[in-house]
Amino acid sequence: MKNIAIIMGGYSSEYKISLISGNVVHQYLDKTKYNGFRIHIFKEKWVYVDENNAEYTIDKNDFSVTVNDQKITFDCVFNAIHGTPGEDGLMQAYFELLGIPQSSCDYYQAALTFNKRDLLSVLKPYGIKTAISYYLNKGDKINTAEIVKKVGLPCFVKPNKAGSSFGISKVKSEAELPIAIEVAYKEDNEIIIESFLDGTEVSVGVINYQGEIKVLPITEIVSDNDFFDYEAKYEGKSQEITPARISDELTQKVSEVAKRAYEVLKMKGFSRSEFIIVDNEPYMLEMNTIPGLTTESLIPQQAHAAGISLEDLFTNAIELALS
Repeated sequence: MKNIAIIMGGYSSEYKISLISGNVVHQYLDKTKYNGFRIHIFKEKWVYVDENNAEYTIDKNDFSVTVNDQKITFDCVFNAIHGTPGEDGLMQAYFELLGIPQSSCDYYQAALTFNKRDLLSVLKPYGIKTAISYYLNKGDKINTAEIVKKVGLPCFVKPNKAGSSFGISKVKSEAELPIAIEVAYKEDNEIIIESFLDGTEVSVGVINYQGEIKVLPITEIVSDNDFFDYEAKYEGKSQEITPARISDELTQKVSEVAKRAYEVLKMKGFSRSEFIIVDNEPYMLEMNTIPGLTTESLIPQQAHAAGISLEDLFTNAIELALS
């Protein structure tokens, strides 16, 4: 029996969703193969939480825990932390230094994909289309007329390196820009402002399944809100239609772009890329490397449509990490 540490929580606004994801992984873990340990990672504490919710401090020197005078070490880490430090490369680098296999991509890919502007810059030369964008760092002079001239209206103001659901505003007039920028700065010190793409929004999961890169059935997002924000993503204010209501030809086109991005970046583990389709062309918005794993989340929905159970999905991720 392998000891699997399921890390969850994190330092960002998305920690509550991460705790749900981590608990789902723990629930569906194959108990005949693995001993699952729920590890909560917070700024103020790293703890193993047992079945009775008793907490045991993690020794950060070797990522071990002592329970009833017995030291427990881990064969593999299942990473379920959305946002920092699980999705931006910090945990990946830490585990690489300790020589402990983990289920997500490597630290460089995590850091790159977490930074929207860097990700899109790297993928552009490979023919992957993106929205027109304008960048701001905290402290930069804000020239609203210049921003509108470049990206047009309406536009989206987003934190550049933060959980994508928080701090986003859809801006319809130049006067709204300063407020939207302040909202985004609450989440991050870098901002990306993008042109509005009027089209069909889709989400595409790509995984390495049994040693082969597999594109999962595509999900179409129809938000009840003005865009796919936190409420739409996590509080049921959207329709998520899998498979997406797009032609076979377009499905193939979007799948090829998502797979190309995965391969170009030398990804491992899970990825979920968001696209807007305009005039039959997919425009990439971002890539998530620790996507939600709640039973309602998109990757589990897509895996189900592909005939992959949650137990199989999680076993596959662990076995790939161990190999």
